[in-house]
Amino acid sequence: MTVKNQEYYEQLFEPYPDVVTLDEFRAMLGGIGETTARKILHGNHIKYFFIRSAYRIPKVWVIEYVLSDHYAQYRQELKVQV
Repeated sequence: MTVKNQEYYEQLFEPYPDVVTLDEFRAMLGGIGETTARKILHGNHIKYFFIRSAYRIPKVWVIEYVLSDHYAQYRQELKVQV
């Protein structure tokens, strides 16, 4: 994980709260579908909390995910990209 890329995503995701919902997570990844987002979460590719029937994902974990090898490979398959 390079500092330059991390700083880029920190600036890109600055408008989002420190802990995001599933809908905000989807928007952060370029508007992916709900099913795709849930597959990413349930595939243990990103850490998250499930509290009172709602997903909560710390923004720093989203940044870790978009810098991961899985996302680099997976985004080749996605129709939208961050």
